[in-house]
Amino acid sequence: MPKGKSQAGAGRDAAPSGAPLRVVVADANFMPHRALMQAQLPADTVVSWHPAFDEAAVAADLPGADVFVGPRFTAAMGAAADSLRLVHVGGAGYDGIDGKALPDGVLCANTFCHESSIAEFVAATSVVMRRQLLQQDRELRRGHWDSSVYESQRSQPSSLAGATVGIVGYGHIGSHVWRLMRAFGASGVAVTSRPERAEGEGLSWVAGTDGLDRLLAESDIVVLCLPLLPETRHIIGRAQLAAMRSDALLVNVSRGPLVDPEALFDALKDRRIGGAVIDVWYQYPSGGAHAQPSPLPFDTLDNILMTPHISGVTTQTFQGRVREVAANIARLQAGEPLRNLVSPR
Repeated sequence: MPKGKSQAGAGRDAAPSGAPLRVVVADANFMPHRALMQAQLPADTVVSWHPAFDEAAVAADLPGADVFVGPRFTAAMGAAADSLRLVHVGGAGYDGIDGKALPDGVLCANTFCHESSIAEFVAATSVVMRRQLLQQDRELRRGHWDSSVYESQRSQPSSLAGATVGIVGYGHIGSHVWRLMRAFGASGVAVTSRPERAEGEGLSWVAGTDGLDRLLAESDIVVLCLPLLPETRHIIGRAQLAAMRSDALLVNVSRGPLVDPEALFDALKDRRIGGAVIDVWYQYPSGGAHAQPSPLPFDTLDNILMTPHISGVTTQTFQGRVREVAANIARLQAGEPLRNLVSPR
């Protein structure tokens, strides 16, 4: 399939007509779906697969490549990319792309497809925490029937029906979270930098970011669904945690540093909030699969559910992403406008 012209003024000139696209993929999450991606790409595309991101190996493979698919783009890669036209992130976050390293005219795009999986995670973990299932599992393993049926002094746990869910950030993820939580009979409120996005969605109220304190005070479950930016770092600190209800649940599926870690640890340790579900952290493995997620001992607390950034990691997420990335590469080949273009800093 011959290449068409790139978007005027937006990307590098297309390669000579008839030349096959050359694509370098260095996203480990795409590896299980190699056959699917190959089937979705233009028939003559040449794909070079890397089982994981290795800067030196990828840089050595970039000369002559038209497209790079991966989570990071560095100065060394930019220096090696002599014919690159597109850098495509295999997810929503593109903070690993060094915008200054992109050669002139190279486009950058991201993809989503994780909204349904993350919404499912939020609903599932909220049920687990509100119904106290982890605690009951631990106790029953010791023969203790930890239930108000057998111990009258115990309170009965709450379902999602009738709960107020406060959604901080109402984009792709926030809107899907609300639609699923609404199906459980919850009511919803939201704060977002673009309140018009949530109009007609059935929320009790929507406000700009100045409505955060009200949301925290009214919500049984607070779900963070916003990007990490200089202005959102530690958007949840001591004052915000103090504004939450004493039995409220905080769910973070966005980025760890949205929440002040020391403030969160203290609030959980002192039981000033009901609990937390934390899927995103402050430290990540630099190699292999072992690393403490925080210097603070969150693992010693019994009112937190800790998961290793897996809320969106499902087969359905990555099959969708593979299809979207392949479709954008086909658009590049045909000289058509690309979708989900972003501008890395």
